[in-house]
Amino acid sequence: MKDINKQTTTKNIATDKQRSYHEVVEFLDAHWATNVDDKNLKCMKELDKALESPSQKLNTISVAGSNGKSITINFAAKLLKEEGLSVGTFYSPHLLTYNERFCINNETISNKTFTELGDEIINTAESLGLKPHSFEILTMMALLYFKNNNADVALLEAYQGKASDATNICTPKIIAVTRVTLDNATPQITEARIKEILNIVKAQTHVIAADQSKLNLQTMQTVTQEKGGTWAMPIRKLAPLVYPFEQLHGRCAALAERIAHIYVNTFWNKEALVVTETLLAKQKGQRGRPTLEAKRQSELNPKRTVEQFWKETLNSLPGRFQLLDKEKPSILLDNASNFDALQNLLLGIRLLHYQRPLKGLAIVIGCNNEDLVITEFLKLLRYFFKKTSGQVIICPTNEIPGHKGGKSWAVEKVTNDIKSMKIKAKSSSNFKEAFEMAQKSVDERQGLVVITGSTSIINEYWRYKDIKKL
Repeated sequence: MKDINKQTTTKNIATDKQRSYHEVVEFLDAHWATNVDDKNLKCMKELDKALESPSQKLNTISVAGSNGKSITINFAAKLLKEEGLSVGTFYSPHLLTYNERFCINNETISNKTFTELGDEIINTAESLGLKPHSFEILTMMALLYFKNNNADVALLEAYQGKASDATNICTPKIIAVTRVTLDNATPQITEARIKEILNIVKAQTHVIAADQSKLNLQTMQTVTQEKGGTWAMPIRKLAPLVYPFEQLHGRCAALAERIAHIYVNTFWNKEALVVTETLLAKQKGQRGRPTLEAKRQSELNPKRTVEQFWKETLNSLPGRFQLLDKEKPSILLDNASNFDALQNLLLGIRLLHYQRPLKGLAIVIGCNNEDLVITEFLKLLRYFFKKTSGQVIICPTNEIPGHKGGKSWAVEKVTNDIKSMKIKAKSSSNFKEAFEMAQKSVDERQGLVVITGSTSIINEYWRYKDIKKL
């Protein structure tokens, strides 16, 4: 296999300035607020054209929704790689370094290639008099990276799910929607967001959803059919992951399986006559009952199944959602920041407690989601702590370029609100204080410390551990 981190970029249009890796990072950090309302993607279209239209030369799959996008992409990429495809993945956001956003076959882009691509995109934009924002630059870097390395397919995480989302420059073969649950939103706002997500549906675009709302699914189906796309049956089952991950990520895994299945059989495997060592491709000419010889061969050489794949698959997304059970006490990281995701996290804690009784639980929350309805979250916490003992520690978060969220919660006020619900709660002035407080409050071997509320607080955990890259 070729070294994917040593591929050259396309010929630069402008080479006036050669930036270092750190200069590219500084440029990205400084331009998240630039040109953010370009709903017509004029800037992206001009950049794309100048770079020989990588958006139209790639087979792409878009994954959108409120929660579960990254882990769905991770699962789908593993399945497609299992089929022998070269798979590019573009995640949002990053936790420690921008490099985390770009992978081919689960290998993160090197600093050298990242710098070359960033330099090329920035110089091209400057030569055209354009002022793209950082997500536009990163999206174009990803598309160019995947094209230069001949990726068979690229999975793109829609950053906002809005018309101005830079990933909308592509014409995806498949659009997968995890679920649409917006905090503090009316049904009309949710419907409008769904229409924005599906605005890029074209003829032949397959649309799949794992949403559980009948109203949302009906809206998706109607929009898809109006635009001439193909509506696939929504996800009804959970993929058979190991306990307790089936309940947490089983729907995302099932969505990933459907993504991979449709892509392999509709767009990739059209001309194949015989496919061996495949989990997903339909075998041509094998309808009806198998022959006795086929049965005998199947018994002698049992075929690996999708069920086996799920049982063997790592069910965490390193850095973002991860159970660090080798730590003392165990650490659970989850970047949940909205009501739906936090509800799922609390379910996960309860399932872990059923699996192995916890001797002490501390949940460190650092949230900066201004749309989260605190009264509803408090009700959720009260219900959880009626059946599970433990405490909550609230700490402030720092704003990080490229991470969602606004100002940090008012720590003292939220702590007092939680106490008023008769839940044990403490406030802290920084993450270090909160984490060390949590560690001391639980059993070293059988306790659990949960860190959640935002990607920013997960970032602070890794920095506290002096980890510079994941």
